[in-house]
Amino acid sequence: MTESPTAAPTLRSGSLGTADIAFFVVSAAAPLTVMAGVAPLALLIGGIGAPAGYLAAGITLAVFAVGFTAMSRHVRNAGGFYAYITRGLGRPAGFGAALLALLGYLGMNIGVYGLLGTATHDTVKALTGYDVPWLLPALLGLVVIWYGGFRSIDFGAKVLGVLLLAETGILALLAAAVLLKGGAHGLSLQAFAPGNVLTGGMPGVLAMAFAAFTGFESTVIYRREARNPDRTVPRATYLAVAFLGLFYAFVVWTVIQAYGDADVVAAAAADPGGLFFTAIDQYVGGWAADLMHVLIVTSILASLLAFHNATSRYGLALAEEGLLPRALGRIHARHRSPYVAGVAQTVLGLLVVLAFAAAGADPYTQLLLWVNTPGMLSLVALQLLAAIAVPCWFRRRSHGEGVLRTVVAPVVAALLLAAALWLVVDHIELLTGASATVNRVLIAIVPAVFVAGVLYALRTRARRPDVYAAFAAEPAEEPSGADAPVADTSDVNTSDADTSARQPAGVDVSARQPAGVDASDGAPVTVV
Repeated sequence: MTESPTAAPTLRSGSLGTADIAFFVVSAAAPLTVMAGVAPLALLIGGIGAPAGYLAAGITLAVFAVGFTAMSRHVRNAGGFYAYITRGLGRPAGFGAALLALLGYLGMNIGVYGLLGTATHDTVKALTGYDVPWLLPALLGLVVIWYGGFRSIDFGAKVLGVLLLAETGILALLAAAVLLKGGAHGLSLQAFAPGNVLTGGMPGVLAMAFAAFTGFESTVIYRREARNPDRTVPRATYLAVAFLGLFYAFVVWTVIQAYGDADVVAAAAADPGGLFFTAIDQYVGGWAADLMHVLIVTSILASLLAFHNATSRYGLALAEEGLLPRALGRIHARHRSPYVAGVAQTVLGLLVVLAFAAAGADPYTQLLLWVNTPGMLSLVALQLLAAIAVPCWFRRRSHGEGVLRTVVAPVVAALLLAAALWLVVDHIELLTGASATVNRVLIAIVPAVFVAGVLYALRTRARRPDVYAAFAAEPAEEPSGADAPVADTSDVNTSDADTSARQPAGVDVSARQPAGVDASDGAPVTVV
């Protein structure tokens, strides 16, 4: 259908393929930054068994993705996790999840400007000897990321594709050089031996490993801009999880081979920040070490752009829901981007960065870690809630999915994610390096925000029942191509009452029901 010249602009549908969405997800994880910056600490804590921790985290999230992607074919709201949690656990839980998602993506986005400042400072100093104040690159980064988010989504996908290939390419170059030269003392698989995997430090490694996958679930946020989302979104999710899990484990294993099983932990203890740079200098050359310094900065920029785009789309979805000011739901007429939401988060990021700078805070240990940690905990908690919501939703609906996808995998994933969340909280000091008091505050923020969302839901139900009733509803139509299947119009689960009107399967009742009212009991309703 040709869009009317006077119609309100919408997101650019059909712009993103599987690879494009996967680029957004993998770029958000910042593989080079995770490897060069965090993997040495994982080796210090877990020894040479650290690669298995990344594999275990990847397997857990792949199990979660089984139920997650099954539900994505039936729930087509672009709000991501909060829409799924609303459907399975009720609107109050959904409101809480929506605020958690906002906290999670804002935290993961804004805190990284501190890392951008320190990484740029370190890179410039290593290459030129000049000291650049960390605040300058952080402020420049805010402008660059705002512009990248302001432009069309396919522009962002192309930029992330180039940056991601560059950062993964330098790690692949290091791995290839180590393998070709046979490592320090020959290649060994001792890293995966049970005696090295089942050590006392593995819980700490697992906590770091789960944090390294943060943001993989953002595939569903791009549903409205995907080509054939019922296929693209699941494929991108599996591709991102599989790539990250295997790539992380492989790269850490090759770095172990670069130093040798017996010497890598001592090398990490002596110079954790230089572990990867020393290895690539030895096996490839000094030019590659210099290039890796530069690509660390571009890796961080790619992560910021990916999280910025995801956060803007969460802001857009919540503005359309009525939870945020409607102005945040405006879409640019030319670039078809949620530009007002992008401006809002850029301004918020600017205020936070300037506040930490004015307080004389350390950009890494305080701006990055104090802001990122609640964000990361929020996203892991959202994954857990979504895993619980999947079987709760499917058991009340008629569907063509098997019990493995709708019950077994989600229940197993919920147990594994609960254990993962406990490991992250129990070993939070490894991620923050902060005092016990600061850690308690950072942890407490997450349940406090969720409870605030639940209370806000109850207030909304009393004062704005129309907004409450329409929360996480299915879109009237999904302009994703002629081959897209009909959207499921089942009403969301509520904690107070199920007001579904039972209708015979296949009967179209859309013309007889007011907007927002459920007219089906599991059978798809034809949307005209």
